[in-house]
Amino acid sequence: MIKRELSEISKPIREELDKFEDLFKESMRSNVKLVDLIARYIIRQKGKKIRPLLVLLSAKAAGNISERTYRGAVLVELLHTATLVHDDVVDNAEKRRGYWSINAIFKNKIAVLMGDYLLSRGLMIAVEGKDYDFLEIMTRTVKRMSEGELLQLRKTRKLDINEETYFKIISDKTASLLETCCQIGSLSSTTNIEHLDAMKKFGESMGIAFQIRDDILDYDGSLNTIGKPVGGDIKEKKITLPLIYSLSKVSKSESDKIKKKIKNGGKGENIKDIIEFVHKFHGIEYALEVAQKYSTIAKESLKILPDSQSKIALEALVDFVIDRKN
Repeated sequence: MIKRELSEISKPIREELDKFEDLFKESMRSNVKLVDLIARYIIRQKGKKIRPLLVLLSAKAAGNISERTYRGAVLVELLHTATLVHDDVVDNAEKRRGYWSINAIFKNKIAVLMGDYLLSRGLMIAVEGKDYDFLEIMTRTVKRMSEGELLQLRKTRKLDINEETYFKIISDKTASLLETCCQIGSLSSTTNIEHLDAMKKFGESMGIAFQIRDDILDYDGSLNTIGKPVGGDIKEKKITLPLIYSLSKVSKSESDKIKKKIKNGGKGENIKDIIEFVHKFHGIEYALEVAQKYSTIAKESLKILPDSQSKIALEALVDFVIDRKN
């Protein structure tokens, strides 16, 4: 299937997405001038908005979009934005979506506090709307995301990540939030247990495919057009699926040599050698096969839902995730 742009995928909920944008901007307003200034700066950084898109499409595919759906979409996007602000502090990142990061402009202390503010605003919106089921799901998700990040940091130091650990990390760190988007969206519009379970499985499977694709881009400059720099994960000593597979195909001594190059970090020659190693042992092809497997699982899980334009859009979103180049 030819990749559809997000603007086309979002057609079934175009008006609803516009309403979400207004509510999201309103949700970040503050009487504290510094908070309001940073919030307006964040809004200028136009992201893909995949997460609120998922919430709205999941609700419409399972039933109808309601005011509760909008609260769920705002809650999810506030949490996601908060994690990005905090991640930039942890990673000491200077840029985000082509803009200077919050920590680069306002320093770490303000960036951390702004992330806390965004998270608290999301939680308050759920409390005010009495969406306690959303809070339960979201609290569990924040816990999983934190655990996933901490597990990755610990394993990065030892460079001993295997496939089982890798899938645990990406399931908690990335897929859990996309899973939550689909859960919250469908919960806002139906009580059908089978449909709710199907949307949960859809979000988890798509989230895993999403992260594997992201990890592939780190090794393939022909795919990675304008996204993150090739070799970025290697510089951060992150061992992801293409490299895990390639390391499993060689002797321990050769594996140790590659790991030593990773430990030495961001030297250009080391990065080039590691990328060539992954290509030589077909790590990218293997990772693409696995990502495709999870995208198929995601699409299969939608079969139980009634046919609709929103269901078609969710299937197209899976293709977008698999085909994306940034």
